[in-house]
Amino acid sequence: MIGEVRGQLDEELASIREAGTFKSERALASAQGAHVRVAGRDGEIVNLCANDYLGLANHPDVVAAAREALDRWGFGVASVRFICGTQQLHQELEAALTGFLGTEETILYPSCFDANGGLFETLLGEEDAVISDALNHASIIDGIRLCKAKRLRYANGDMAELEVRLKEAMDSRRILIATDGVFSMDGYLADLPAICDLAERHGALVMVDDSHAVGVLGARGRGTPEHHGVTERIDILTGTLGKALGGGGGGYTSGRQEIVQLLRQRSRPYLFSNSITPAVAAGSMRALELLSASTELRDRLAANTALFRGLMAGSGLDVLPGEHPIVPVMIGDEQRLAPITAAAFEAGLHVVGFSYPVVPLGTARIRTQVSAAHSEADLRFAADVFSRVAAT
Repeated sequence: MIGEVRGQLDEELASIREAGTFKSERALASAQGAHVRVAGRDGEIVNLCANDYLGLANHPDVVAAAREALDRWGFGVASVRFICGTQQLHQELEAALTGFLGTEETILYPSCFDANGGLFETLLGEEDAVISDALNHASIIDGIRLCKAKRLRYANGDMAELEVRLKEAMDSRRILIATDGVFSMDGYLADLPAICDLAERHGALVMVDDSHAVGVLGARGRGTPEHHGVTERIDILTGTLGKALGGGGGGYTSGRQEIVQLLRQRSRPYLFSNSITPAVAAGSMRALELLSASTELRDRLAANTALFRGLMAGSGLDVLPGEHPIVPVMIGDEQRLAPITAAAFEAGLHVVGFSYPVVPLGTARIRTQVSAAHSEADLRFAADVFSRVAAT
């Protein structure tokens, strides 16, 4: 039965390779960190493409908390939450996230992709409307596709168009504006104050996926709502434990109590997926404690980001402006992407190219990401490598 289909699939894969958008994986032969070993290559190289913004993925305190949880709580829970998959540890982490984010209640998910996938169909029906930024993460897009609400979209950051869409949705029972806090492929920040102003003017709810902002932005690392001073005006926050908060995986939805309680009753990814593992829960909670105790890591990240952005300004490459540690190096032509990333790798810099369908055709890029764990020497080395491979 597979014979004819196999040929079709081979042709599709060949076309992906020909277009320069085929994605290969490099296996790390070490723990995550600012320096890593890669299978098949001798020595360590500088890692500039991890979501480990605070350098907590291999932090000794986080690892120790996870190891202790393994001994006390076991390897896994082998159940969903409402059967026998809720340990005290899960409830403690939900309470810690609620306190840290300044919300009313929090619910854990296996990933933020699941949190977004289980949100919209639970909250919105045929009589409702959802308005989404055009550059929102794939998980928001897929989550919206699952619901029966009227779907509207506005150009990235275009508040005038958002207001037009709000007026188009005025006959709806509920209106929800959905946006990334930080747009992951560009590093741009959503204009949350303007979004909240429009939402309040038109009676809409506001949902923010803050996966790339928690631990990164805000005076205490609480994310884009804190950064913009609108914490109390955001109705729904989704996020991940798999980036700045230790990188172990897992996600959450945090916000208005009634919304979170409804998700516990009706959200399919929550009801039909195992709880996150005890080790991830304990490690993530320790990461939150470290972040709450001091701004040292966040301050170091901000300083490193400013340094690297300044250095990259003279690299000869097109670097998107901004203030976030996501620093995209725009290549454009997919065919140039692989040679540049390969040259950087040979020079001792681990970076990855992003191409279609992750980003639109013709907008291929290398998304570099700064960490608090990088030294000044690491960042100067990376900028120097980019300067040397710019003509590749």
